[in-house]
Amino acid sequence: MSDIRATFYEGHNSDGALKKRPMSPHLQVYKPIPSMILSILNRVTGAAMAFGSTLVVAWLFSAAQGPKPFKKMQGITRHFIGQTVIFGFSISFFLHFIRGIRHLIWDSTGKRLQKDEINQDSVIDIAAILTLTCGLWALIIGKRLRNKK
Repeated sequence: MSDIRATFYEGHNSDGALKKRPMSPHLQVYKPIPSMILSILNRVTGAAMAFGSTLVVAWLFSAAQGPKPFKKMQGITRHFIGQTVIFGFSISFFLHFIRGIRHLIWDSTGKRLQKDEINQDSVIDIAAILTLTCGLWALIIGKRLRNKK
């Protein structure tokens, strides 16, 4: 008896002749393009958003507990690691936000679905994600600098 895995790579032509089918391409086969990278990141950041949302709930819970727990949570969020996590959460948020708008446009209009259009729009998505994230952090840092004076 042959190896069972070999049967998954054999198929039949329309005339019934046995033919070896190619294996599915893997990430190592494809040249990374913006739309592919954003699609993968959309899935990864979905998990990050779930984790980050838990942190937001913890922050709100600490605020509801009173000044002492809230001050402790503020110490955590103002630490470099806390700021890095919040920065990553903001990128994840804006990536999901922009990609959600893109899918809304696709679903409601049925336009911009050709490969070249998708790749062009992916570059626009990246610019929008970076602009919104940097804009948010410019506001946050600017407010902190004003409060220190």
